[in-house]
Amino acid sequence: MELGVFVIVGIVTIVVVVISGVMARRARKAAQQWAAAHQWSWSATDPTLVRRWSSPPFRRGSSRSTRNVLTGTWNGRPATSFQYSYDTGSGKNRSTHYFHVVAYSLPARLPWLQLEPEGVGNSIAKFFGGQDIEFESSRFNDAWRVKGPEGQFPYDFLHPRMMQRLLGSDAYGTSITVEGSDLYLYRSGKQDLAAIQPSLQLLSDLYDQVPRFLWLKVGYDPEATGAAR
Repeated sequence: MELGVFVIVGIVTIVVVVISGVMARRARKAAQQWAAAHQWSWSATDPTLVRRWSSPPFRRGSSRSTRNVLTGTWNGRPATSFQYSYDTGSGKNRSTHYFHVVAYSLPARLPWLQLEPEGVGNSIAKFFGGQDIEFESSRFNDAWRVKGPEGQFPYDFLHPRMMQRLLGSDAYGTSITVEGSDLYLYRSGKQDLAAIQPSLQLLSDLYDQVPRFLWLKVGYDPEATGAAR
C-alpha cells in the first residue's frame, strides 16, 4: 500500500516537472518573439534587477530571481519588463510568488513614493491607524493607498491631473513605485506580454505629468536644450 502511494507521488512529481518545463520553454519562446517584434532585447535573467530596488515586491523571501528580461525603449526612455519571483516557507509549506514588473527610467532621481491599490487589508490597516497620505479627492483615496516622505512632495507629485490618470482603468490592480531614477509598476502573477505596452504607456503618461518644478529641485530641466525626454 505504502509502495503504491510512493509510486503515485513519484509519477505526479514527474508530470508536474515535465509540464513546468514545457510551459517555461513556451514562455521563453514567446518573450523572444515579442522582443524581436518590438526591436527589444531578451535575456534569460538579470541578477542585478533583484538588487536594484528595495520596495515591494523586492527584498523579501528567498530564492529571488528574474526571468525573461526584456529591455528596450518606450517614447525615448529606457524601459524593461520581466518576471520576478521569490519563495516563502520551506518543505511542504514552500510557496513561490510571481510578479510581472515593468520599469521606466527617469532622467533624474526623485524622492521615494509608493502607491498600492486600496484593498481590504489596507482598509483594515487604515482603520487601526495605519499610516497613509490623504488627498482632497475621496475617489482617489478610495482607490489608492499612498506612502511617501513627509512634506510637500507627495502632494506636488500627485496633483489633480496625475490623480486623474491614475484613476484610469489601465492602472487598476497595479502597484506603482518611484524609487531613485526609476518608475516601476508590478502586478501579481507571471509575465503577461499583452500587458507590457499598456503598462509602458501608463508609466510614460505618469512621467509626462511630473511638474517641471519638481525636476528643477533635483537638478534636471526637461525644457533645457538637449535634455532627454
